[in-house]
Amino acid sequence: MNHRHGSIEAVEAHVYAIPMRTAFRGITVREGMVLRGPHGWGEFCPFPEYGDPEAAAWLATALEQIGGDRPAPVRDRIPVNATVPAVGPERAHDLVARSGCGTAKVKVADHPDALAEDLARVEAVRAALGPGGKVRIDVNGRWDVDTAVTRVRLLDRAAGGLEYVEQPCSTIEELAAVRRRVEVRIAADESIRRAGDPLKVAVAGAADIAVLKCTPLGGVRRALEVAEASGLPCVVSSALETSVGLSAQVALAAALPELEFACGLGTLSLLDGDLVPAGAALRPVDGFLAVPGAVPEPAPELLDRHRLTDPDRAAWWHARLARVGGARLRVRPV
Repeated sequence: MNHRHGSIEAVEAHVYAIPMRTAFRGITVREGMVLRGPHGWGEFCPFPEYGDPEAAAWLATALEQIGGDRPAPVRDRIPVNATVPAVGPERAHDLVARSGCGTAKVKVADHPDALAEDLARVEAVRAALGPGGKVRIDVNGRWDVDTAVTRVRLLDRAAGGLEYVEQPCSTIEELAAVRRRVEVRIAADESIRRAGDPLKVAVAGAADIAVLKCTPLGGVRRALEVAEASGLPCVVSSALETSVGLSAQVALAAALPELEFACGLGTLSLLDGDLVPAGAALRPVDGFLAVPGAVPEPAPELLDRHRLTDPDRAAWWHARLARVGGARLRVRPV
């Protein structure tokens, strides 16, 4: 059966809600669904503001997981970066010092007047990593070209050298303009999946690095195609999934022919809980994630503990799944 386009006889759908330890992307509670199908589990957790066409790609990833379709890995562990939300410098230092990672990705540009906070956070991260560590920043496309050029230079100095800056501006044209004016490498994240054609990013000279999230790209195999088409070194990053969905991102990182950079897959630390028991949870040890042999299975008691109890919100998620899944899915009540 072609699990990308075929039908699934029936799936169980469990809606979850897990608090965030610190607000991230403006989210304080991560909501989503895990689906149990004929060959195991998958996760469907597009952010609430995404429309149905975008959500359909997230469902394709879940169906790929459920179908048991995993490319063969070429490595058994993945180097990961520590992820630092928009927190104060003391908290940022502590997060990185306890992470065991040699690379840290720092969220910046949380609000228009965040520069002083961003500089202090980046300086604290450098202090925690020491001179041999690598610091990268993520802007989520919030700057214009002139602001990006000015702030990248300032943050590069504060970091004692940035590994790269991720998505400083929102459009491919803006990324290309910034890349021509700064010495720091530019990574494209949102532009890769929103451009439709990943070659546009490479041909425009807009980025040195492609950040891939297989979940919004439609699955591991589709993301591998995007990686090959981009012709750029790749970093795999999570979409704030539980261990169920995160295992698809790990499968992508494990299957890439080359993996030059640490990946943004140590994100379970941002969630105050998981659906998978501690022994199988995808948490890094000493800066590396072990590649699991299969999608980890949620525990019934954790599904119950983190069940979304608001009936209106649960109904919203089930309606969304029905719209996006259409005739491919028959949801079995649980």
